[in-house]
Amino acid sequence: SVGNSINGFFHESAMDEIALKGGIDPIDLRLKLAANFPYVVKTIEAARALSHWDQPSQPGRAKGFAFCHSFGSWVAMVVEVSGDASKIRVENVWIAADTGIALDPGIIEAQLQSGAIYGLSAALMQQMSFKLSQAVETNFPDHDALRMGNTPRIQVQLLENAPKMGGVGEIATPPAAPALINAIVKLTGT
Repeated sequence: SVGNSINGFFHESAMDEIALKGGIDPIDLRLKLAANFPYVVKTIEAARALSHWDQPSQPGRAKGFAFCHSFGSWVAMVVEVSGDASKIRVENVWIAADTGIALDPGIIEAQLQSGAIYGLSAALMQQMSFKLSQAVETNFPDHDALRMGNTPRIQVQLLENAPKMGGVGEIATPPAAPALINAIVKLTGT
């Protein structure tokens, strides 16, 4: 998702670090900062409710949160992981998105699911390597992706509160990696 994913990763990872250092819940921090934007607050609160964020995680599991604005749409995502530092499995993904008026909710839901899978695949399985100053991986066939057996359950909630219609292509890709890393940090402490 071009610059949105890179910026989203650094911004949302830093937000969780600030929340951790400040002793505040990561979602509460974002809600406080977004207090003047009711539709943003509703999107974050929807992800909180959808994911049962406030319920304690089962042993060996943790949840991470990320919130990104891409292509005019707001997306809040919670990723739940299990395992330990040596092996991580993504169990669940909850996505709340406000795209303004949702002209075709089914297509928007599919875009959100595929964008999350694409972002998680990049974070978990793909890398760029170089040999003699040239990229070894040159196109999509060189990068494997999550398959049905390791794709998490994904739940989506669409909201229509934003004052303008936003885009739907790739908007769930930017929060995927930071929500994942924020969950891994909670699970492993690193």
